Amino acid sequence: MTTAQIPELDVQPSPLALLLLGREADPRSERGVECPGDLPSPSDPDLVARARAAKEKLGDKVFVLGHHYQRDEVIQFADVTGDSFKLARDAAARPEAEYIVFCGVHFMAESADILTSDDQKVVLPDLAAGCSMADMATAEQVAECWDVLTEAGIAEQVVPVSYMNSSADIKAFTGRHGGTICTSSNAQRALEWAFEQGEKVLFLPDQHLGRNTAVRDMGMSLEDCVVYNPHKPNGGLTADQLRDAKMILWRGHCSVHGRFSLDSVNDVRARIPDVNVLVHPECRHEVVAAADHVGSTEYIIKALEAAPAGSKWAIGTELNLVRRLANRFAPEGKEIVFLDKTVCFCSTMNRIDLPHLVWTLESLAEGNLVNRIEVDKETERFAKLALERMLALP
Repeated sequence: MTTAQIPELDVQPSPLALLLLGREADPRSERGVECPGDLPSPSDPDLVARARAAKEKLGDKVFVLGHHYQRDEVIQFADVTGDSFKLARDAAARPEAEYIVFCGVHFMAESADILTSDDQKVVLPDLAAGCSMADMATAEQVAECWDVLTEAGIAEQVVPVSYMNSSADIKAFTGRHGGTICTSSNAQRALEWAFEQGEKVLFLPDQHLGRNTAVRDMGMSLEDCVVYNPHKPNGGLTADQLRDAKMILWRGHCSVHGRFSLDSVNDVRARIPDVNVLVHPECRHEVVAAADHVGSTEYIIKALEAAPAGSKWAIGTELNLVRRLANRFAPEGKEIVFLDKTVCFCSTMNRIDLPHLVWTLESLAEGNLVNRIEVDKETERFAKLALERMLALP
């Protein structure tokens, strides 16, 4: 058949194909939103000076939050650093700051907007900085899951517990249904509280944190846990499986921490004698079980601060933080390496780069409010209720 004989096909790419190609946005997702305006060139040698000048011009009107996973070029301009919940509370403690610039990802900025006053404006330097884990649970999917639990006759026994790494919609769902939010630091306390309220827990959206907390920290068995897959009918579970389970884990995970494997642990132990393996509880269960120490980002930092000189550590968390800690503690003779041989940054967190930060600060200094993150009042009310339950935990 010649070229002239080949029929011309009217093939239209699907919305999913366009999304994967980066040519369209998913309105139901936190990601895929372009920032307005022109960014400065990433090769501009004056970026650091421009950021300093804009921040100085804004003075007390701006408060810059930097998550631990941010790159060094951004973190140098943060007024405070920390994990997502600590930063949101730090923002609420600065009512005089008109602008809260959150160098993190979308759900973190949402939490800051929920906890700050109506007069404060939360800004995300790049609106495409989402979170793959938070995107794995949409409001529609979770509502459908609750219908499945209702049909199985167990909804009244279930208390939702949602990880901080979730959208405002999921936090609001949790608040509406009598549940609480947790962080990786207080997940056990949150689960203990939840089991005082009901017989079962729906844990959203990170299955690994839920499983590790229930099994490793609270003595449950793996058989007590089932995984609800939102992409399968009835979550891929029978009514009997749901009735028998104590922990109903949402099928979500962290794209960074999910990469670490048991092979990673075994390999680093073979390469570095006497190494201490320290991992985040978002890692897979077999990785957590094989590690020497397990804890949140803040726990990891404090453990390394307290570690003796000359000790060796392999850290299973985001690479920007691991590299920063390795440089920080090298003068003390502490050897700190990344757990996996493969370089693994949080790709969405790394969307917040120096050009985006400079553009944001300069826009605000010129009186132009850009990239504001604003949670609607109804969602905010119930999400705040869930957060307040967490704050009231003993």
